[in-house]
Amino acid sequence: MIAIEREFYAYLDQVDLITVLLPYSYFDGDSKEFRLKGEGVDLPLAIQEKVYLEETVKYICLASVRPEIGKPYKVSDDHGGETDLQIGAVIRTEEFDRLFFYEGNDLGVSYTPEKSTFKLWAPTAGKIRLKLFRDDWQNSEFINMKRSGKGVWSITVERNLQLYRYSFLVCINLEWREAVDPYAIALTVNGEYGVVVDPTKASQVQDGFTPLRNPVDAIIYEAHIRDLTMHPNSGASRKGTYLGAAEMDTMTPLGESTGLAYIRQLGVTHIELLPFHDFEGVDELDTFGSYNWGYNPVHYNVPDGSYATDPEDPYSRITELKQLISAIHKMDLGVIMDVVYNHVYIREGSPFEKIVPGYFFRHDEHGLPSNGTGVGNDIASERLMVRKYIVDSVLFWLNEYQVDGFRFDLMGILDVETMTAVRKAVDGVKPHMLIIGEGWDLNTPLPGDRKANIANQGKLPGIGQFNDWFRDSIKGSTFNIYDKGYALGNERYLEAAKQVMAGSVGIGKRKSGLFLQPGQSVNYIESHDNHTLWDKLKICTPDVEDAILKKQHRLATSMVLLAQGIPFLHSGQEFFRTKKGVGNSYRSPDDINWLDWDLRDENLDNISYIKGIIAIRKANEAFRLGDSEEIRRRMAFLPLQAPLIGYELQAGAGWEKIIVLINPSMDQQLAELPEEAKWNVLVDHENASAEPFRHMEGNKVLLEPCSLFVAAK
Repeated sequence: MIAIEREFYAYLDQVDLITVLLPYSYFDGDSKEFRLKGEGVDLPLAIQEKVYLEETVKYICLASVRPEIGKPYKVSDDHGGETDLQIGAVIRTEEFDRLFFYEGNDLGVSYTPEKSTFKLWAPTAGKIRLKLFRDDWQNSEFINMKRSGKGVWSITVERNLQLYRYSFLVCINLEWREAVDPYAIALTVNGEYGVVVDPTKASQVQDGFTPLRNPVDAIIYEAHIRDLTMHPNSGASRKGTYLGAAEMDTMTPLGESTGLAYIRQLGVTHIELLPFHDFEGVDELDTFGSYNWGYNPVHYNVPDGSYATDPEDPYSRITELKQLISAIHKMDLGVIMDVVYNHVYIREGSPFEKIVPGYFFRHDEHGLPSNGTGVGNDIASERLMVRKYIVDSVLFWLNEYQVDGFRFDLMGILDVETMTAVRKAVDGVKPHMLIIGEGWDLNTPLPGDRKANIANQGKLPGIGQFNDWFRDSIKGSTFNIYDKGYALGNERYLEAAKQVMAGSVGIGKRKSGLFLQPGQSVNYIESHDNHTLWDKLKICTPDVEDAILKKQHRLATSMVLLAQGIPFLHSGQEFFRTKKGVGNSYRSPDDINWLDWDLRDENLDNISYIKGIIAIRKANEAFRLGDSEEIRRRMAFLPLQAPLIGYELQAGAGWEKIIVLINPSMDQQLAELPEEAKWNVLVDHENASAEPFRHMEGNKVLLEPCSLFVAAK
């Protein structure tokens, strides 16, 4: 890209408004008039306002004829000088959106063995060339593309282009930029070029997962593809890869199942995989030289090559990811894809910014890129073609890779209308599939009532949100590692703990809750972010023996699984996963991040307990009520002394009622049941099972320290 020398500057900031900037070094920044010149155009501009800035004088001018975006124009002054009219803030106006919204579903490459058609949305471009080569970029062809309606450029090449590499050379404001196709579905190594592939040769995903009746029937298990197999005793032969994670019969040296077989045995319903769309942070030619979680998105519609056995083969990452998803489906598990549509790795290097500069990203009142994401760019999802891109991308993954749900990273950056459009589009293909997201309130220049965050959950039916109220009430504040939640013995969180156990929909005296329906509440205490619960326990209570910490950990995890709403577990949480005190391990070495299968083998008793809790949830729909009114009708808290929590569930099929008692204290506590009866014990401080393992009579229970008790009648 060659920089253009200009004596002064002119920008189209609205469809009929031109801003001219004259430096003081250029005739003291003074001009009495300006003219707009182009093909068939030579007319004066009406100066509306003159503003003296620090280094320039700004002239705001009105054009009597709207400049046609994409065509070249010049602006002249009364000194005989000229400058090109550049595309300015007009691209962030509603008029621009209306003029150039393209409804077609054919952007990217449409391939057949006889011909390939390339289409690119680039309304502000003056010229575009397709760069095309087979093996060596030095032997590239350059083919001029043609502009048609709505700013779409296209070209059809009449021969078989399978495995040809391609990019677009885009000229905007007299400057050429090379960009990868944002709709590319295959890439060269490290994403340098798009690749034309034959979709019929990329295999198909097998054995689809049937969506659940209600989101609250889901039990989500979050995992990173590489973490699943990198440990020396994972039993996987192709460690760190899609195919390694897809291996089904792996075991530790002790003969205990690992990987997918182990996860299926836990009883969860879905695996949520950290981002596997193309991301920066790992060199695909040196996969194990670095580590990354995947939250540095570059190309949204292509699997990342760092998990492929041959990243230089464009088909490898595609077919191997499909094999992994097929393997998960064969285990009767669903796949939730973690998607990162809220930002890109580096704005300036993004295909979005190179092809339509300034359009795809949100800017503040000073015209600077907004930073609610914390990485210097926020995707402007409220713009029509950005919203279309997100919906198109979601449908691509749904249709081509048969994923069973989506988890939206930093969903609060996105807008309500976009997330509603995603939900509607998904329902048109696979109704009832899971859509969840991080609905944090982030500082991005979008009106508060338009943000897809928890405060606006009433506008987002059918979309679950990670419940930080649950997390902080049960575990303690994520951002104050020394704060202890209810499960860690802090009585201050007692009332909050009751509410979040009831799905955060409002129960008892609190008639309104954080959510309208329990299916909107994703209940969790640990995820890939921040410290694991075990590390938090070790840091904030360093003098407490491990046996007690394990009881607290077990209690907190059990509360996640028995609360109304959608339970979410971080992989390894069931066996006290540690990252050796590292709070955010997004680029830490494998020995910090991997699932430690030796640690798993050391904690089989706790895993058995958690499996029992999962089985109880699945066997008794009273723990997964799908409607807030039903929760209020069928769940009632018992009048127990603090710090105890007790509640009764009208159980329906199987049992008449179920009693749940929670003792977070370090002392034995005597609790009174609501009636004298013969009770079937499902959970105590040592055992958990969907089938009763003992019986008791009466109405009093001695609760062991830091324990859970569940009995059914």
